[in-house]
Amino acid sequence: MLVLSSSTPPVLELLKDRVSSSSAASSSAFSSVVLRRSFFTRKLISGIKRESETGRLPKGVTAAVEELFHYYRNAVLTSGISNADELVLSNMKTMLYFVLMDMEDPFVFPPYHKAIREPIDYYSFGQDYIRPLIDFGNSYVGNITLFHEMEEKLQQGHNIILMSNHQTEADPAVIALLLEKTNSLIAENLIYIAGDRVVTDPLCKPFSMGRNLLCVYSKKHMHDVPELVDAKKRANTRSLKELALLLREGSKIIWIAPSGGRDRPDAVTGEWYPATFDVTSVDNMRRLVEHSGAPEHIYPMALLCYDIMPPPAQVEKEIGEKRVISFHGVGLSVEPEIKYSDISFGCENEIEAKAAYAQALYASVKEQYKVLNAAIYEKQGSGASTMATSLSQPWTS
Repeated sequence: MLVLSSSTPPVLELLKDRVSSSSAASSSAFSSVVLRRSFFTRKLISGIKRESETGRLPKGVTAAVEELFHYYRNAVLTSGISNADELVLSNMKTMLYFVLMDMEDPFVFPPYHKAIREPIDYYSFGQDYIRPLIDFGNSYVGNITLFHEMEEKLQQGHNIILMSNHQTEADPAVIALLLEKTNSLIAENLIYIAGDRVVTDPLCKPFSMGRNLLCVYSKKHMHDVPELVDAKKRANTRSLKELALLLREGSKIIWIAPSGGRDRPDAVTGEWYPATFDVTSVDNMRRLVEHSGAPEHIYPMALLCYDIMPPPAQVEKEIGEKRVISFHGVGLSVEPEIKYSDISFGCENEIEAKAAYAQALYASVKEQYKVLNAAIYEKQGSGASTMATSLSQPWTS
């Protein structure tokens, strides 16, 4: 639980009193809920503006926080959760407190960042913030037994690589929330290869501080600022060295999106699909883990969660994107590991083998994604399972 100090910002002092339950008749209770929501919304917004007027919160960040609050509130209220009002206010005031803290004393992420769990548990904060956005009744995990298999391998000192598509800034929380009851070892120890935007955006940083991250600059943003290209390349080199050292220790599980960024909908049909894997990214990771000295396993993973927090339609250079949030079902799936030796056998040369391996991983992700889409968006539920992808809701057992 977050403890507010005597130096707590004014906006949080306004919100110390929690919403109390009402014992009035149903008609008056409904009116009371409406009044409470309106009252606390006004207090939060006025508090945000006050922080802006004092200069503690830059105007651009002020607008972004206000916008985020409205989208987040509407999404959580849509969920039908009984304590939705309390959750919104508690989570938003905590997030705002973290943003203000970082404005006063900016946190700088090292090449390899370990999740901060104390004295403030940023991991739990991220979990609590995203949890009410997930419709667990319409969410599924594919091949849960493979996650059990991964945990056994990790305990034996093996390294695991998850080659995945990437959909939203909330991906780490979605993965952890779907696995927290059955596979907490993975949920809490997964290391994410993360782009620079999630460690520089003021609204992202509190969430990123609660995850294990290897910070790299994506090819898509490498040349956004020409004079910083060399510095970015040097930073990436440092991160790769850190990754190599981590893999040599063994018992590491790494998540990477070889596409280099988040998926985007088709410009014509509007349909979402996993972005193509970059052959070089896949091969670099494969070679790193193969040379670690520990047994290695590379699994194809599919994520479907774009409606929770979809990215902008186009890749943006500027930090501070608009965040539209909604309550929706999500999906996560993995299929058996794919060995490079199995795919490269019969290829005429190394170039062909590398491309074939990246394509094999990507093809598996696409097929798993189709199954998740049928379960969630076509309302087929676990009936969408195939011979290769068995869907379940492990949090219900």
